[in-house]
Amino acid sequence: MSRIIRRVRQAGVYFVSSRTWQSRALFGKPEPAQILLEQLLECRARGFYKLHAFVIMPDHFHALLTPAINASLEKVMQMIKGGSAHTMKQNLKYTWPIWQKGFHDRWIRNAEEYRPRRHYITANPVEARLTERAEEYPLSSACGKFAMDASEFD
Repeated sequence: MSRIIRRVRQAGVYFVSSRTWQSRALFGKPEPAQILLEQLLECRARGFYKLHAFVIMPDHFHALLTPAINASLEKVMQMIKGGSAHTMKQNLKYTWPIWQKGFHDRWIRNAEEYRPRRHYITANPVEARLTERAEEYPLSSACGKFAMDASEFD
């Protein structure tokens, strides 16, 4: 059976998620978490997308982002996941897969869809009992250390 190839071309904001291979708590360790964080910010700085919110959890990440006009959602996720995996394998000498294949996405149509997903990203570390207050979690846009891009729904 052939595999269906996704080609997302709808302009706008997306809620994206991806999980580590075998749901390992890889990002519970500072070094790989920092690599993913730097990759998220680096790809944004290179103009692949606007970043509206993110959280890096021990075994997955979520983001609200808007791909650039010349970047498909698949390319954006390839840059984030592939770039971070490459750096982890090179710098940390990991030999196993970093990510599960694929990713989950949801095209955000309006502010009523955007707000709950932004809240979900902010509250995720609190719900998982990684911190008592979202602002205290350093691997999230909620901590206030990272300038985020405004979306059409802000």
